[in-house]
Amino acid sequence: MSLLRKINNLQTDKNSGFGTNAGSYGGRFVNKNGTPNIEKRGMHLLRRTSWYHTMIDMPNWKFMFILFSFYIIINFIFAVIYYAIGIEHLDGIAQSGSILTQFGQAYFFSAQTFTTVGYGHISPTGFLTSALSAAEALIGLLSFAIATGLFFGRFSKPTAFLKFSHNALISPYAEGKALMIRLVPFKNTNFTDAAAKVTLGMSIEENGQRVNKFYNLNLELDRINALSLSWTLVHPIDENSPLYNYTEEDFNKTHGEILVFITTFDDMFSNTVAARTSYTFSEIIYGAKFRTMYNRSKDGTKTILHLDKLNQFDTITFS
Repeated sequence: MSLLRKINNLQTDKNSGFGTNAGSYGGRFVNKNGTPNIEKRGMHLLRRTSWYHTMIDMPNWKFMFILFSFYIIINFIFAVIYYAIGIEHLDGIAQSGSILTQFGQAYFFSAQTFTTVGYGHISPTGFLTSALSAAEALIGLLSFAIATGLFFGRFSKPTAFLKFSHNALISPYAEGKALMIRLVPFKNTNFTDAAAKVTLGMSIEENGQRVNKFYNLNLELDRINALSLSWTLVHPIDENSPLYNYTEEDFNKTHGEILVFITTFDDMFSNTVAARTSYTFSEIIYGAKFRTMYNRSKDGTKTILHLDKLNQFDTITFS
């Protein structure tokens, strides 16, 4: 029986959440970081984007850069308005100073007003300047309230601190082969009741057209009580596997993707967290075996987990 005919006879996963029309898909189904490989269009950017989720999920460096940039720019804008109204309406700024010095003092007055520090060295006089400083103080209070909420949301968000191996491997298993994927918790969190689901997505020809088919891959162990060390997901490639009899050449010439879904309970947050990733067939190493990530400590009292060995493997040759 040919590989294509054998795959067509397997039970497909109809609950994958992905469409079957291969011609409508571009690239991979899921990015390496677990996000869907989808770009949404047809609606205005402000309506299709949740700015709260965007600020919560972005990297720390980008989040801090946006906060500092907003702080600098908003004070610069108010300083320009103060200067346009007239420096003489800011009591405490020397009229004999240079333009740059006067503008600098207006900028720092804006910063003091925005943060509601109010040292008192400079004070507004006149209706326009006083109204502007009152409005700036209100905007400052609201801005800091939003920033505080974002900080709290970022620190309190339940997150699955799991790292996946960069590659999936086809390794020896029992008297045959198996697809192996490794993951590890990399922070001081305690995960329990971890469950894994692995799905194979393939673009195959059916009735003269390309369609997407999805198959559940049975795992040697799809649930563990505690996720403290590394966990290698093992899919035995036997007669019931859609990868049965696949050679290295088949992996190289076939468009396929392995989707990995992990759910586990974080006892610190008392909440279930999830992590996702995917491996295209080009990211599967045929004929390799993961190196052991942990060993006993020298005094024999602890187990040492080497996080830097997550992606390390040895190449082998199948007999």
